[in-house]
Amino acid sequence: MFRNRDKTRTHKHNMQIAMLLSLVAGFINVAGFISVGVLTTNVTGHFAFMVNDVVESHFSEGLIYGFYVISFFLGAFSANLLVELMFIKNERFIYSVPLGLEILLISIVAFFGHDIEFGFQTWIAIILLFAMGMQNSLVTKISKAVVRTTHLTGLFTDLGIELSQLFFVKSLENRSKLKSTILLRLTIIVFFFLGGIFAGFIFPVLHFKSLYLMAILLAFALIYDNLKYTFLKWKLNIRRHYLRKE
Repeated sequence: MFRNRDKTRTHKHNMQIAMLLSLVAGFINVAGFISVGVLTTNVTGHFAFMVNDVVESHFSEGLIYGFYVISFFLGAFSANLLVELMFIKNERFIYSVPLGLEILLISIVAFFGHDIEFGFQTWIAIILLFAMGMQNSLVTKISKAVVRTTHLTGLFTDLGIELSQLFFVKSLENRSKLKSTILLRLTIIVFFFLGGIFAGFIFPVLHFKSLYLMAILLAFALIYDNLKYTFLKWKLNIRRHYLRKE
């Protein structure tokens, strides 16, 4: 799911990562809004509020929205930087390190969220926006920009375009590819929605501790992916060993 790249990456891998990370993004978005009144998976609205505050000379409020935008940007920047560094130093951990950092950030908010909520809401939003910036950058890198999981504006645009193309595509092969892409877009939207619904029910009960559920889910997926990769590599080495003997 995470390790397969280029020619070894399939539509199934993209569907798996879309379901997982869209669910997490939908949950974080709603949890952030319920807890601190801030949307934590995209910066489009924050940019508009920042500009509005600057125009109205509310510079301190505009500065906060500027921090939100910069935080998401720095998250995306950091994720790709870590991927490139790991590619040079140890390709085995190319995606484990940035995803592990995302898990750590979500866990920090889960652990300290209740204690710092009053008076420090801005910091909660900044940390979550940084984590979601990392996630969006990471999934974009892994899927070669096929999957994006933290906001829906571009998804609905692409979905609208692709659905309209169904009326004009005649080739069975092209039509099949188009339907696969549409299914991927719908999967992201549905799981983002499910993550949000889940957060809407769970967060009022568990509060910030509910974020542990997302951290555990990501950690489980990362461990499973690494174990599966190790097993398949071991299996391939065994097969090569016996082929040499023959």
